[in-house]
Amino acid sequence: MPSFNRSTLFSLFLHYPYDFCLFLLGERQNLETENVTVVEGEVATISCRVKNNDDSVIQLLNPNRQTIYFRDFRPLKDSRFQLVNFSSSELRVSLTNVSIHDEGRYFCQLYTDPPQEAYTTITVLIPPNNLVIDVQKDTYIEGDEVEMNCTAMASKPAAVIRWYKGNQELEGSKTEVEPMDNKMFRVRSQISVTVLREDDEVPFVCLVDHPAVKDLETRQYIDVQYKPVVMVSLVYPQGLTREGEPLELSCRAVGKPRPDKVTWVRVDDELPQHVIIDDEKLYISSLNKTDNGTYRCEASNSVGSSSAEYTLYVYVSVKHR
Repeated sequence: MPSFNRSTLFSLFLHYPYDFCLFLLGERQNLETENVTVVEGEVATISCRVKNNDDSVIQLLNPNRQTIYFRDFRPLKDSRFQLVNFSSSELRVSLTNVSIHDEGRYFCQLYTDPPQEAYTTITVLIPPNNLVIDVQKDTYIEGDEVEMNCTAMASKPAAVIRWYKGNQELEGSKTEVEPMDNKMFRVRSQISVTVLREDDEVPFVCLVDHPAVKDLETRQYIDVQYKPVVMVSLVYPQGLTREGEPLELSCRAVGKPRPDKVTWVRVDDELPQHVIIDDEKLYISSLNKTDNGTYRCEASNSVGSSSAEYTLYVYVSVKHR
């Protein structure tokens, strides 16, 4: 504030009382900044802003209190720091290729009486790498319990791991968080799942939630083998099975591995001699009452065997006199 003698001050008060009060109070210079969060390898921008500056000097210091910029001059021999903007109201500096070693508290200083200081904290985020799912083997039999482990290496902060089967989120995982050097963490998540045939070739997904990365995931496909599922259907006729008409039955067997053998039998009796078997098809050219019975289709693979049945009843036409 400029110096005035008493008579001058008194004269100002008499003629301009309102302006005189504003003059005495003045508008204080305020130094402002804010914290910065940045992903490793990217650019951090530090801004030291001054409200109502009277041309006081602004400077920026690193966590070791070494001067990075004094006004628009850079004493520090680190070319990663570059001047973005310099004016009476702001000193803005960028830091390229940020590393974990750049993390810490930086100081904005304003040479006033008394001096002002504000600090900003640079927080460096490190995304996880080498996201891997480990399983004991690739092929399982339906009903087996599969244990899967997903590991997210070297992240800051610690990653959060979630599990999905297809689009369905899975519950019940166990997570271990292990501190590493340089404030980083290794995260390991384990989940156990009883696999069904519906899980064959369905992706099990390890998904990472982390502020430094989006949509980071890895997938594991499980080969689930299961015994055949057998279905018998009547191809012909579409209505009642009448005496003298033909019959066609079809057997469909689905399994993994593919069923290696499909067999037709008649329960509690032998197949009629006039039955024709053609792989999964059973034919009778002309039905008669002796064909009544239960016909079973059996299928097997290396996992197991299954069967399905069709009960045949031949309707006899009534002759009218």
